[in-house]
Amino acid sequence: MVYISEKSNTAPENLENPTAKSVYGLLDKLKIPYECVTNDVVETMEECIEVDKALGTEIRKSIFLCNKKKTSFFLVVMPAGKSLNTTELGNKIGVSHLSFAPAEYMEKYLKALPGSASVMGLINDEDDYVQLIMDKEVADEEWFGCNPGINTSHLKMKTADLLNKFLPKIRHKAKIVAF
Repeated sequence: MVYISEKSNTAPENLENPTAKSVYGLLDKLKIPYECVTNDVVETMEECIEVDKALGTEIRKSIFLCNKKKTSFFLVVMPAGKSLNTTELGNKIGVSHLSFAPAEYMEKYLKALPGSASVMGLINDEDDYVQLIMDKEVADEEWFGCNPGINTSHLKMKTADLLNKFLPKIRHKAKIVAF
């Protein structure tokens, strides 16, 4: 059983993770409403199911990929239960030989460790090395669930606020793809 706090409309206290602090600070600055919880470490989508129930929305799967030369990086956001065909996705976005990016690149660009990749980590990608690819199914949903850059906290916000307020403020735009 995973520990999950009560829902809150304010950032968790005692956040030590710099990315999470920045994310909650920007959400508050932009006056984007959210609900959040703190929880035991969750590293798999199966472990997130209890967090989903607590927040009332699905935590989205985020996969960090790169091209063969490791010169282009992609954060793919999709429904938790969906599997990814990297060849099919590569064909849709015009990149051949997509594969999982080495952990050091995730740490370098998103300041995240494996198991805690999140769209919110793009707040650290100041030089726009990472392209956000979002499944159309996720983009069309009212609510968006994710972690703020560390897998001991999760939040729920309107998908429209993510796409139209948060991402533009951090100079990113989602490429929406049906896959």
